[in-house]
Amino acid sequence: MHDSTNDHAIRNGVLLRSGIDCVVLERADREHLRNRARAGFLAAHTVRVLARNGLDEGLRRRGQEHGVCEFRTGDGRFRLDYRRLGRGEPHTVYPQHELVADLLAQYLDAGGRIHFGTEATAVLDADGPSPSVTVREPDGRPGRWGARYIAACDGRHGAGRRSLPHGAVRHHRHHGVSWLGLLAQAPPSMDAVGYALHPRGFAGHMARSAGITRYYLQCRPGHRGDAWSEDRIWDELALRMRADEYGPLRRGPIVQRSVVDLESDVLEPLRHGALFLVGDAAALISPAAAKGANLAVLEAEVLALALTGALVHGDAEPLARYSERCLAHIWRAQEFSHWMIRLLHGASDPAEATPFQERLRCSRLASLRDVRTTQDWFAEHYVGI
Repeated sequence: MHDSTNDHAIRNGVLLRSGIDCVVLERADREHLRNRARAGFLAAHTVRVLARNGLDEGLRRRGQEHGVCEFRTGDGRFRLDYRRLGRGEPHTVYPQHELVADLLAQYLDAGGRIHFGTEATAVLDADGPSPSVTVREPDGRPGRWGARYIAACDGRHGAGRRSLPHGAVRHHRHHGVSWLGLLAQAPPSMDAVGYALHPRGFAGHMARSAGITRYYLQCRPGHRGDAWSEDRIWDELALRMRADEYGPLRRGPIVQRSVVDLESDVLEPLRHGALFLVGDAAALISPAAAKGANLAVLEAEVLALALTGALVHGDAEPLARYSERCLAHIWRAQEFSHWMIRLLHGASDPAEATPFQERLRCSRLASLRDVRTTQDWFAEHYVGI
C-alpha cells in the first residue's frame, strides 16, 4: 500500500534485492512526491540504514551535518552542542522530498513497480487465506490486488487503519497545543535549531537548506493558517525569538503554511494476520522532536528484513516480533516527545497552569543548561530512536 514518505521505497528496495516480488500502490503522482516539502532532520540511525542499503548517494553529496540547538527564554539563551554529548551523534539535514526523489529513482531504476495515482480503499481477509487490497485506479475504476503480505504505509486515515479488526487498541492524546508551520524562502537566521520560549507562545527555527528555513509559531487551537499576513508572522517570530537581543531574522516569502495540532497516536498491535502497520499508520508523533520520518525508516527496515527471513529463509520468528520490536522504539520516542512538549509549552490545561508548574518548567530548563547528565540524556534521546 502507499504513503508519501520514505518507508515503502526502503522496504521494497530491500525486498527487491532479495528476489521478493512486491509492488507499491501510491495514491499521489510522482511529481507530487518529488516536490512535497516535509521533514528534514535525519537521525544517525536513519543515515546508517540508508548507507547499509546503498541508498545514501544523494545524502552523502547534499546532506549537511547538524549538531547544535539553542534555547531562548526571558532569562537569556544557552546552546547545546549535542553531537558532543550523549552518544556523540549528530542529525543530518536533508529535505525529505529530496530523499524521497532519490529512493523513488533508485527503486524504479532497479526494476521496482509503483502504481501511481492508485488509492487503496480497504484491506480484505487479512486473517484469511487470500489477503487483498481493493483500490481506486487512476481512471476511477475499482480494482483489487492480492498478496501474501500487506504493509499499510498510508497514514493515520488510510485504508490500513480503517480495515483493522476488533481488538486493535488505539492510544491517543491531544496535547492541547497547535503550531503554525511555515516554510520560508529565506536563508537560516542562526546556525542552530532554535527553540524560543516566550509569554506569547513558542517559536521555532529549523534550517532546511541554504535558502529555505522552517519556522513554527504556537497558535491557538482552531487557528486558520491564512489568518495572519506575512508581515505579522515575521513580526511575531522576531518578537518571540527576541531578535532585538540576539540578531534580526533573515526574511523572505513564506511559500507554505499549515496548522499542526500536536497529537500522539499509537496502534497496538502493529500486525494483524497478513497486515502490517508502518509509519504514520502505526503511530503518529508530534513534530516537537523530529521522530516521525525516522521511526518510519526504522520500521521499514525491520519489516523488510523480517519478510526476507520468512519468504527466503523460512524463518517466521522476526515477523512474529515485528510489532513488539517497533512498539518499543515508538513508545520511547513518544515519551521524549511528550517531555519536549511540556518543556517548550508548559501546561496546556489552564487548570494546571499554576506558578508551581511554571517553576518546574524553569527548573527543567536550568538543569538542561547546567547539568551534564541531563544534557547527555537529552542528546541521546534527541537524536536516538
